[in-house]
Amino acid sequence: MNKVLVIDDDKELCALMEKCVEQEGLSAIVAHEGAAGLHLLDENKEKCSLVILDVMMPGLDGFHVLQKIRETSNVPVLMLTAKSDENDKVFGLRLGADDYLTKPFSLNELMARVNSLIRRYTTLNNSAGMDTEVLRFTGMMIDKVNRLVSVQNIPVELTGKEFDLLSFLASNKGRIFTKKQIYTQVWEEEYAFDDSNIMSFISKLRKKIEPDPEHPFYILTVRGVGYRFNQEA
Repeated sequence: MNKVLVIDDDKELCALMEKCVEQEGLSAIVAHEGAAGLHLLDENKEKCSLVILDVMMPGLDGFHVLQKIRETSNVPVLMLTAKSDENDKVFGLRLGADDYLTKPFSLNELMARVNSLIRRYTTLNNSAGMDTEVLRFTGMMIDKVNRLVSVQNIPVELTGKEFDLLSFLASNKGRIFTKKQIYTQVWEEEYAFDDSNIMSFISKLRKKIEPDPEHPFYILTVRGVGYRFNQEA
C-alpha cells in the first residue's frame, strides 16, 4: 500500500488529512515537526510515495526539511503554506518541491493533487509481463514506468519534477517547446510564473545529466523560443 507522510504542526489539520488519505485507500503516517518527519521518512523510505510538507513549523521549517529530503530521495513533495507570496512558492519549487497548496485549501483539491502526484511516481499497471517503456539515447536511458534515469550506465537521482521535465522533452525528441508550453505540460496547470522558474529547473537538470552542463548535448536551448531534446541524441 502506498504511504503518504504528512509533516505539519497543525494537529487538527493533520487528522483531517490523514482521514482523507485513508478514505482513498492509502496509508498515512504523521509527524508534527521536521526532524520527526525526516526520521519517519527514513524508516519508510521504500514504502513512502508522497510527502505532504508544511512550510511554517517550529524547529526545522519546511524549506530545510525539503532540502534534507532531496539529499537522499526523489519522493514527490507537496508543500503547504499559509503564505500566498509567489516568491515563497517559487523558492520551494526550486528547492525540489513538486507541487504547492496555499492554506486554506479544500480537501477535494488536496486529494486531487495527492492522487496526481502518486500516479506519476508509482507504477499503476500491475499486469504480468508488462513491458517497461524505455527511452534510449546516446549514453542515456530513461525508464518511464519505473522512473529511472542513467547516463553512461550510472544512475542519476532526479526529483519528481526533474524526471517529468526530462521525460516530456525526451518523449518529444527534436520538437521545440516554449517555456509556457513546458510549464503547462509538465506542471499541468496554467502558466503562472516568470521564465526564470523553468530556466532554474533546466539548469539543475543539466547539471545532473549533461557531461558538460556549460555545453549541453541532450537539452538544447533554442534562443528566443524555448528548449528541445537533441534530435541527434
